[in-house]
Amino acid sequence: MADPLVEQLRERYPRVAVTHEWLAVPGGSEKVIEAILRLVPHAEIFCSVYDPAPFDEFITDRPVHPSFIQKIPKATTQYPKLLPLMDTAFRRFDLSGFDLVISSNHACAKNVRTPAGVPHVCYCHTPMRYAWDPDFLLQEDLGPAARAIVKPLTAYLRRVDARGAKQPTLIAANSSFVAQRVRDWWHRDAEVVHPPVEVERFVTRERRVGPDAPYLVFGRLVPYKRPDAAVEACRKLGRRLVVAGDGRFMEHVRAAAGDDPNIDIRGRVSDTEADELMATCRALLFPGVEDFGIVPVEAQAAGMPVLALGEGGARDSVQDGVTGVLYDDPSADGLAAAIERFESLALDDAALRAHARDFGPEVFHARFGALLLQGFDAVSMKRDVAKTTGDR
Repeated sequence: MADPLVEQLRERYPRVAVTHEWLAVPGGSEKVIEAILRLVPHAEIFCSVYDPAPFDEFITDRPVHPSFIQKIPKATTQYPKLLPLMDTAFRRFDLSGFDLVISSNHACAKNVRTPAGVPHVCYCHTPMRYAWDPDFLLQEDLGPAARAIVKPLTAYLRRVDARGAKQPTLIAANSSFVAQRVRDWWHRDAEVVHPPVEVERFVTRERRVGPDAPYLVFGRLVPYKRPDAAVEACRKLGRRLVVAGDGRFMEHVRAAAGDDPNIDIRGRVSDTEADELMATCRALLFPGVEDFGIVPVEAQAAGMPVLALGEGGARDSVQDGVTGVLYDDPSADGLAAAIERFESLALDDAALRAHARDFGPEVFHARFGALLLQGFDAVSMKRDVAKTTGDR
């Protein structure tokens, strides 16, 4: 059965260009691209580099246009190191003849030059964090040479990001946290449209939580996610913890765990193992600051409460005292206090699952689709204002 919103968008925008930073490794932002393409299935994609191997026909069976960066040896695996070239790459794309531009942006995808009178709607995962947030790079293990160029490089990237931020007609932010960054760093308003989460595959799963069930840390082990704080909090309280995931912070996590028998570091787990952990662990510990955070929504859909630092996207997705606990002190002691508070609560499984449904794909489909139609109206209004001003 035809989707009226999709048909309306196709009629209004016969040719659509979708710009995305890179298509190389499937991840959260690529899930957003798939959801966008369900709204505009006739769209073409423009990106810095493209490796079709890990993607299915939904991506590969349409025109995908990589930039000149694609010709650089090993570009499809070393693209983060080519960031200084990204602005030029996107500005060189010729988008003449398109009726709508949609950018999926966390760096330079929004910097494309849009034809006059054509709406450009930006879905902002975040403004360029490594340009605006000095703490972000300080968490990384940079060598002396890299540290020497950080200051001039970030100054350049801020200029690039601020200039590119003037291009979109309308901006959607993936959380209230990112919308505030857009206001602070870009001096633009943004409408919050949460990313789509496949909640339905979790909501019917049974929870089997015993009295000595462990807590869970799940995802990539990188510094800003602060998995070590979860380890230290559980060691302090004598609670069991499963750490499921891998990443460059693994050795730091192992060092924090020491020889504590309550800390079970699993490394990367299969989908089947992940499902079992969602069913049997007591709660998800989320001590980092994420732009949005897909895993906390998936956990709540599975009936698992979330204990999250009360910053970032978790403030949108976790209801304090209803679907989990939000806490303010980012230290391990702060998380330990949150665990003790959580253990005094009686949370309703049905409330967690119902709340998670507010982040389902159909919600994104309706809200972002409406914003795309609004982009047409915004351009029309701008033309009318210009015409009126010119007549005076």
